[in-house]
Parts: sequence; C-alpha cells; structure tokens
Amino acid sequence: MTTTSENSPNYGLTIHPGETGDRLEMQCKHQNGLLYMVPAEHSWVCTEEDRHAHVLAGFFKEIAALDLPAVGEIMNRWGLYYRERPLHPQDENAAEAE
Repeated sequence: MTTTSENSPNYGLTIHPGETGDRLEMQCKHQNGLLYMVPAEHSWVCTEEDRHAHVLAGFFKEIAALDLPAVGEIMNRWGLYYRERPLHPQDENAAEAE
C-alpha cells in the first residue's frame, strides 16, 4: 500500500492504514470527509495491503452496473467516472490459485 508521508504531496487524499481497516481522508478548502474501508463479505479475498483498492474498485463496479439514472447524474455532476479494466496476467493467475 502506498501511503502519504509528511514529505510527499497528498493531493487532498491520505490513506490511514489500520489493523481493522483503512481510512481514506479526503480534504480540500470546500469539502472534508473520511471513508472507512473494513473487512466485509466481498473484501475478504484481498490482502490487508490491497483491501482499500479492492473495496473501492468493487464498490464502483457494482454501483456502475446498477445503471441508475440518479447515480449517473450524481457522478456526472461531480465529474466522477468509473471504468472497469482487465486484470493484469499475474493478478489473474494469483486469483485463480486462491
């Protein structure tokens, strides 16, 4: 997992890893929020180190698949778009081995 340190720019995003889950701090002059990513029904397959990426990608994959106009409108209003990409070959092999 890549976390930000005092010496690196965080661009308003900071991952705080923890034993029971990770927190993503999102802050700018106009918004301030905290997103919690904890072990759950669909996140057990990933390592603790990659759980935050697994949780966010899985969540956006499912939310996009709902194909709900209200969700699309909110995402458009905030300039947020999600596109699922194929797994890298080494990741596919590792997933098949589990």
